[in-house]
Amino acid sequence: MNKIEDMEKAKRLARTIITDIVLYNQSKVEEGIKNDNIFDILNEEIELGKKLFEEKVNTEIIPFKVFDKILIDILIAKYGGKIESKIW
Repeated sequence: MNKIEDMEKAKRLARTIITDIVLYNQSKVEEGIKNDNIFDILNEEIELGKKLFEEKVNTEIIPFKVFDKILIDILIAKYGGKIESKIW
């Protein structure tokens, strides 16, 4: 199987994986943002998402930090602003 070597396709895959994590773990996302421990609470799900990304994307061409940047964009920027939190 050929791995993804196109940046836009890799970003799309990362967004899909992370959006699925959020959709299937909404209560954890809300709790994690409220308590400022989102990455601890979702650690298992995020690690599984990273593993999937790494399996499908040629990380020798596409930097792995693409996944991490999109993770922050979606979890914190997109959903963090919608949930009341002392931190965000």
